[in-house]
Amino acid sequence: MIDALDLRAYDFDLPEAAIAQTPVEPRHAARLLVLDQSGDAVAHHTVADLPHLLPPRALLVVNDTRVVPARLLGHKASGGRVELLLTRPFATPGADLLDHEALARSSKPLKVGHILALDGGGTATITALPGHGVVRVDLSGFPDLAALLAACGHVPLPPYIRGGKEQPELDRPRYQSTFADVPGAVAAPTAGLHLSTELLAQLADAGVELARVTLHVGPGTFLPVRDPDLRHHRVLPERAEISQQTADAIARARVQRRAVIAVGTTTTRTLEAAALRGNGVVAAGRFDADLTILPGHRFQIVDGLMTNFHLPQSSLLVLVSALAGRERILTAYAHAIAAGYRFYSYGDAMLVLPGAQIP
Repeated sequence: MIDALDLRAYDFDLPEAAIAQTPVEPRHAARLLVLDQSGDAVAHHTVADLPHLLPPRALLVVNDTRVVPARLLGHKASGGRVELLLTRPFATPGADLLDHEALARSSKPLKVGHILALDGGGTATITALPGHGVVRVDLSGFPDLAALLAACGHVPLPPYIRGGKEQPELDRPRYQSTFADVPGAVAAPTAGLHLSTELLAQLADAGVELARVTLHVGPGTFLPVRDPDLRHHRVLPERAEISQQTADAIARARVQRRAVIAVGTTTTRTLEAAALRGNGVVAAGRFDADLTILPGHRFQIVDGLMTNFHLPQSSLLVLVSALAGRERILTAYAHAIAAGYRFYSYGDAMLVLPGAQIP
């Protein structure tokens, strides 16, 4: 019998051609695989069908973080190329140019004191080397971080999209949700990329209530799981915030027994971490979401989930499996691969509905 806490139980074969390199247009034209939590039945739709797929009067919760151009390219005095990915840009109020953590890639090891010339005119001075590819840097050359990133920053595309090379005219508007509002993420909460302004209006007309949370996606979401025993893995904390308006909307939905549907794993993590902090109650406030969702987790807020298709052996795939069941999710993934669904950030989506509600 396969141990659900063994990382190897979340592996599957994915053809390289199934990895989406560009998004579909319009946003809501992406395909949507619908799965209920009570059986293995699946149905094929598009995201545009959401208004008649969601449970009546559902509360749909989205993550309104905004991706910042946190990828910096430059070179050492020797000419060697260096790439930095700032891990928490704007994660705290008043953040300036000094003392930023970054993931670094360099042809040769970096040293404390190295001054990197950034493409676009800024500089980055290495001040510490905590290890595991992490560095601390002081930035300079611009009045503040926003100005430096505007001049020097690149969209932090994941490496499986065109090798991480952005196409600014495409990626700057599309690697961002239509409701992205609070700058601070270094990766997009990708399920939300499918929700167009037209679709959001149709959902409102259908009686679906919309609420927002903020979780600034950082390395915790996308770093690989290195220990095969999932009990030893911890997703790094990420800054989250829930408004009083959203806390009230969730409380009303629970009292009225309306389904709470999370758009994305980051939204799920935010809501469940808040519930854990509040003994089952989601309270307004700012906090570090440090919850790692594994099989056996008792979901207190989230009833259903809209999510993209995730990497094999990733913490995101484990989270989705904790909600709907590992075998059920892997079976659904096999259906998706056979049917030609597009995977990962620019790919198609899956809707996991509360039990016995599949249309």
